[in-house]
Amino acid sequence: MGNKQGALSLTTGLTLIATLGGLLFGYDTAVISGAMASIDINFIKPLNLTETAHDSLKGLTISSALAGCVVGGLVAGKMADRFGRKPTLIVAALMFLICSLGSAWPEFGLGTIGQMGPDALTPFNIYRIIGGVGVGIASLVSPLYIAEIAPAESRGRLISFNQIAIVGGMVGVYFVNWAIAGLGDETWLHSTGWRWMFASEGLPSILFAVLLLFAPDTPRYLVMQRRDNEALDVLKRLGGATDPKVTLVEIEESLVVTNERLFAFGGLVVFVGILLSVFQQFVGINAVLYYAPQMFQNMGMDTNASLWQTVIVGIANVAFTLVATVSVDRLGRKPLLIAGGLVMTVSMLALGTLFATGQAGLAALAAMLVYIAGFAFSWGPVVWILLAEMFPNAIKGKALGIAVAAQWIANLLVTWSFNVMDGNSVLNAHFHHGFAYWIYGLFSLLSALFVWRFVPETKGRSLEAIQELWTHKPLHDAVQQVRAARS
Repeated sequence: MGNKQGALSLTTGLTLIATLGGLLFGYDTAVISGAMASIDINFIKPLNLTETAHDSLKGLTISSALAGCVVGGLVAGKMADRFGRKPTLIVAALMFLICSLGSAWPEFGLGTIGQMGPDALTPFNIYRIIGGVGVGIASLVSPLYIAEIAPAESRGRLISFNQIAIVGGMVGVYFVNWAIAGLGDETWLHSTGWRWMFASEGLPSILFAVLLLFAPDTPRYLVMQRRDNEALDVLKRLGGATDPKVTLVEIEESLVVTNERLFAFGGLVVFVGILLSVFQQFVGINAVLYYAPQMFQNMGMDTNASLWQTVIVGIANVAFTLVATVSVDRLGRKPLLIAGGLVMTVSMLALGTLFATGQAGLAALAAMLVYIAGFAFSWGPVVWILLAEMFPNAIKGKALGIAVAAQWIANLLVTWSFNVMDGNSVLNAHFHHGFAYWIYGLFSLLSALFVWRFVPETKGRSLEAIQELWTHKPLHDAVQQVRAARS
C-alpha cells in the first residue's frame, strides 16, 4: 500500500509540475486582454492609420505571440526528442520570464521608459514572440510529459489537469488584470498599470524553472537514449497497473521504427492530428478568450464591468474543464468531442443572432457562457489528451510538432481575423458585431462531424497499444514485420 501511495504521489506531483507549463501557456496568451486598450493608445493610435490598417496592426500586435507559438510548436518535438522533455520545459520557462519583463518594459536599453511611443511597438512584439515560442514549446511538451509518466487507466484525467492549468492561468491573469486596473484611474492604467500586468508573469515562470530541476525525465525518453536502467527505475517509482518490466519491453518494441518517415503508419494519423488542432481553433475559442473585454464592451458594458465579466467567463471555463477531468476516462474522448461541438454550434449561432438583432445583453452573456462550457468539457482538454497519446512513439516528436504548429497557425488566423471582422464598419452596419460568431458556429458543427467520421477512441489503451489503431495489427506483429523487412 505504501509503495502504491508513494507512486501515486510522485505521479501527481510530477503532473502538477508539468502543468505549470500549461498555466503559463494560459497566463501568457490571455494577459494581453487587460492591456489591449493601453497598447493601442500608447503604440498604435499615434500612427494615425486608416480604420482597416489600424485594426489589422492591432490584431497583429495582439496575436504577435502566436507567431512565436508556431515556431515553438515546430521545434518543440525535435527539442524534446534530442535534449529531453525536462530540459525543453526549462527552456520554455526561461522564455516566459524574458517575455514577462521585456513586454512590461520594451523600451529598456533602447530609450526612456514611457517616452518612445510607437517606436516601442517593435521590441514589444519581439518580446511577445519570444514568449510565444515558450508557449508553443510548453503546449506540446507539458501534455507529452504527463502522458509519458501517467498509467493508462488515469492518463486522460491527468492530462486534463494541464487544460485546467491553462484555463486556470487565464482566470488567474483576468483577476490580476482586474486587480491592477483597480489600483488607479484609466490614465494610470495606460501609463503604468499595463506594464505590471505583463511583469506579473515573472513569478510563476521562476517557480516552474526551479521545480523542474527536481523532476526526472520520462521513461520513454530515457529508453530512446538507451538509458534502460534509469527508465526502469522511473517506471517502478511511478507504479501503474502494468508490470514495469513489461512496460519497458513495450516501449522498446514501439521504438524499433524510431527513424522511420513521418507517414510510416499511414497518412490518416497525421491528418487526424492536424485537423483536430485546426478545428480546436476554428471554433473561435481564442477569439472569445483574447477579446472577451472587447466583446462585453460591444454589449454596452463599461471597462470595469467588461473585465469582471471576463473573470466570470474564465471561472466557467475552469468549472466545465473539471467535467472533462472526471468523465474523459469513463465516457471516452470521442463522445465528449461530438457533444461539445454540437453545444458550441447552437450557442455560437445564437450569440451571432442576438448581436445581429440588437438584443445583446444578458442573453448574449448566457450564450457565451454555454459556448465556454461546451468547449471546456470537450475540445479544450480532450484535443490535448488525444494529441499527447494518439501518435505512435516512433513518429511522436515529428507528428506532434506538426499538429501543434498547425494549431498555432490556426490560432493566429482566428485572432487576427476576428479583430478585422469585429472592427469592420460595413459588417457591423449589417450584423452589429454578430458576423464572426456565425462563422465559428459553422466550424463547430464541422468539428463534430469530423470527429464522428475520422477520430478513433483511445481511452484505456497504453501509449504503445494505441499504435494498433493505425496499423490494424498487434504491436508485436507490426514490430516483427519491420524487423523482417530490414533483415
